Amino acid sequence: MIDIEIPQGKRSLKYRLFEMLPAFMSYGALILLVVLSLINPLWAAIYLMLFIITFLVRAVGIAIHTIGGYKKLQVAKSIDWAKRLKDLENVDAVYEKVKNKEVETKKLGESVHIDNLRLIVADHEEYPRPSDIYNAVIIAAYNESYDVIAQTVQSVIDTTYDKDRMILALAYEQRGGEAMERTAKRLEKDFGDKFFKFMLVEHPKNIPGEVIGKGGNITYAGKEVSYWLKKQKIDSKNVIVTTLDADNRPHETYFDYLTYEFIVNTDRKHLSYQPISLFTSNIWDVPAPMRVIATGNSFWNIISSMRTHTLRNFASHSQPMDALEEMGFWSTRTIVEDGHQYWRSYFHFSGNYSVVPLHVPIYQDAVMSNTYKATLKAQFIQLRRWAYGASDIPYVATRIFTKYRHAPLFPSLARFARLIDGHTTLATGPLLIAFGGWVPLLINSEAARSVAAHQLPGTISSIQQVAVIGLFISIFMSLKLLPPRPARYKKSRNVLMVLQWVLMPLTAILYQATSSLYSQGRLLLGLYLDKFDVTEKATYKSKQEAKKSK
Repeated sequence: MIDIEIPQGKRSLKYRLFEMLPAFMSYGALILLVVLSLINPLWAAIYLMLFIITFLVRAVGIAIHTIGGYKKLQVAKSIDWAKRLKDLENVDAVYEKVKNKEVETKKLGESVHIDNLRLIVADHEEYPRPSDIYNAVIIAAYNESYDVIAQTVQSVIDTTYDKDRMILALAYEQRGGEAMERTAKRLEKDFGDKFFKFMLVEHPKNIPGEVIGKGGNITYAGKEVSYWLKKQKIDSKNVIVTTLDADNRPHETYFDYLTYEFIVNTDRKHLSYQPISLFTSNIWDVPAPMRVIATGNSFWNIISSMRTHTLRNFASHSQPMDALEEMGFWSTRTIVEDGHQYWRSYFHFSGNYSVVPLHVPIYQDAVMSNTYKATLKAQFIQLRRWAYGASDIPYVATRIFTKYRHAPLFPSLARFARLIDGHTTLATGPLLIAFGGWVPLLINSEAARSVAAHQLPGTISSIQQVAVIGLFISIFMSLKLLPPRPARYKKSRNVLMVLQWVLMPLTAILYQATSSLYSQGRLLLGLYLDKFDVTEKATYKSKQEAKKSK
């Protein structure tokens, strides 16, 4: 049997060396600029220019994918996925009506839908009907308030999918205490009759071998749902499992869209489904630095949906129950169970695993605590946790560079290279772009006589001016993504939504680069993060109450 578990306790030398690799590369990239500046300023200039040019090329691609991804998002939100799903129930009759229909290629992907109908008609045995499928939703909770979780449950109810074919499990932590238990029972009382089945699953604390995190919670709940399905004689291969955080709100068509894609893609067990996480639910209420970071993260998720060959699981995602049962659900040994689930699935299925993008959003909250200072700290903690995804590098490397390799070599190497590149670029890019051009001049007196080194700051400044075009695109797209402005804010707040982007270089350095270097440094030293630091989910109401209580 393939071992897909993260090692616990003392690591092997090979594993430790790969744990150190991201820090060696990130810190090494920064140190290399200093060393080259001391040896020969020209070499430093060439090194930095190669990095800047590569970054600029990527920035162009990012801008293109942002625009393309936004268009796909708008199209997918406009499609009547409930109707398309209903078409799959009586596919023969529907296809007979539309098979000779002329369809405009730009008409919301209608030709793709007709092709899907044709394939189902050609091979009945491969396709279940919508009435065969159930959706199980696991909402992970720790100590969130009733108001926060209730909004998430209500958003699931408000989706267009048939609730008689939906199972909702509230996975709450015993370590959340009596307050969390009371909240769970209140939610059951208020919403228990809205679904085919509403389950409360309390995750016991201090289970041996588990880190304190979301993975153990949703795995425990997943097993409880699996056991219940078996008692009901519901085939797990016809159940799609979606995990949500306590503050997630799926788009109203999400489950219809998900079920549609699940049916029309035949290799179901080897696929998972990734919506676009948009951190916009409370975007009007959070401080400006958090708005910039949240919008940037939303953009990145839109971009990722366009690059299917690099798409990995992030935050909320969906996967078939039979696949989860076979692989032991999610990892209980990592604090980044979402991104790690991609690699866990990839190696369990020997490389035969892909992530299907769903171009509709699951709305999430930007980071907000009850005070400004606490919010700034909470944002760093969240990004530190995400950056700890660098811990997947040794996990992946030790499963590629071995004679017992189960996944194909070259596709695995390509994925591994992108994994390393993503973490090192995030850690070094903002620093090299902001300060790199001045390093040769500041630390080497000979640099003043080097034409290349002397002109380097000006050259980088010119390139940055070109990159401003991408910033304007970001500003424009961010305004398009904004939810309606709450009545409690004046129109002047719209201006702040534009002016906030002057903070982008600062947030990139103080949050993205610093959190990445911090997490990689911990891996270098073997100081592992063994606890999922839950991001506080304050609301506008709770912030006002906190101010009054002072």
